[in-house]
Amino acid sequence: MLKVDRPKTLKENALESLRDAITSDHIKPGERLIERSLCESMGVSRTVVRECIRHLESERLIVGVPNAGFIVASISGEEVKEIYELRILLECSAVKSCALKADKAVIAELRLLCKEIADCLRKEQVMQALKLTTVFYRLIFTTGGKHITWDVVERLNARISRLRAMTLSTAARRDKGPENLSKIVDAIEQHDTDRAEAICKQHLTEAAEVAAEMI
Repeated sequence: MLKVDRPKTLKENALESLRDAITSDHIKPGERLIERSLCESMGVSRTVVRECIRHLESERLIVGVPNAGFIVASISGEEVKEIYELRILLECSAVKSCALKADKAVIAELRLLCKEIADCLRKEQVMQALKLTTVFYRLIFTTGGKHITWDVVERLNARISRLRAMTLSTAARRDKGPENLSKIVDAIEQHDTDRAEAICKQHLTEAAEVAAEMI
């Protein structure tokens, strides 16, 4: 049976809007989240805002401060280092597995996603590029049979997207990022596991260096 897409709920829309505002640095680290202001800006009830806050707290995008409510979380240099170390371990393993199993249909989809990501970045549609990048990696992980590993990555995705948004604010990464993804797909298409792993590691190492400098 075909999967039936359902409309997003009010809470899901509000959550996406608030997450995007934090990821894009529209609401900056250390900034306090005021329920009344959020209700007015998003046009939702306090109940919805509180549910969104609880969800984003679980994603570590916001933190509670005693007697002060909630603020947008900061990311330390050590956290950046650890996140990229994890990404190198998990994503390199995934691209190797994907290179063994990917068929023509998967390759075609990965190439289309690469093109769409590059197009979005050229148009400075960073948030859409981030969402497509998540789809790109999900396809790599699931094709490689790394379903449990993808569950782990999903728990980090909010912070990963935040770092991606930051690094993609530099002109060099806007061009280099999609170029590296395309090279990874080339290696996957050739079923060259070692090359896919090497390009993935280089891609993430370069991004980590940019993020560390910006932090």
